[in-house]
Amino acid sequence: MSVTTFADIHSHLSFPEFDLDRDRVIDDLKAAGVRYVIDPGTGVETNRRSIDLAARYDFIYSNVGLHPHDVKSPVSPELLAELATQARSAKVVGIGEIGLDYHWPDHEAVHQEAAFREMLRMAIALDLPVVIHCRDAWPDMLRILSEERSSVLRGAMHCFSGDLDMARRCIALGLKISIPGTITYKKSPLPEVVASVALDDLCSETDAPYLAPVPMRGKRNEPAFVVHTVRKIADHRPEPFEAVAEALVRNAVTLFGLA
Repeated sequence: MSVTTFADIHSHLSFPEFDLDRDRVIDDLKAAGVRYVIDPGTGVETNRRSIDLAARYDFIYSNVGLHPHDVKSPVSPELLAELATQARSAKVVGIGEIGLDYHWPDHEAVHQEAAFREMLRMAIALDLPVVIHCRDAWPDMLRILSEERSSVLRGAMHCFSGDLDMARRCIALGLKISIPGTITYKKSPLPEVVASVALDDLCSETDAPYLAPVPMRGKRNEPAFVVHTVRKIADHRPEPFEAVAEALVRNAVTLFGLA
């Protein structure tokens, strides 16, 4: 009898929120059947923590990113060079978390756009997938992705929060739709999305320590909780739960080249 396994393609397991009990969290995710975890960085220091964590565990992989929250001024050539060096580290499987975030009043759209373009070009040059953050910035996001489009540009829309039309537009640009625990929340648009797109276009994530799914909502999120997200995805799919879980693992392995 086969054992159902899972993939969490976006979990900040290297963040300080897990410093006191990371070993226990890792034991729990393994017990839950989580086979792959991808830990994304958001800047030089978090990238370093992510790379170090991935080096210690064979089932954890790293992404090198530059989060739009941290882009308040032009990104220097020196910073870009350091990020590119980090991205060549062993077990780095993607460029992310990168993107646009216009939610906060002090955001710098011009600088975010310039940084996002540089990181997309880095991903293309290194032939790595991208993991994209988008909040309140969909028109600019789609415009930039269309302008920077390349035959090798692929990736995932992290913590997807758009509607079905937006999902289809992202898929047309070569991106998978990464479903977080918010699919379990009331009034979420994600059930319609996962019911309407191809299973091969979906991925699963937690965004731990944030956005814990029901029935864990209000608690610190953990990679083990991705099981609840996958169950909710399966609730809105014609395929059985085991087949959905297997496909989501396969999609992660294919997209990120996981061993």
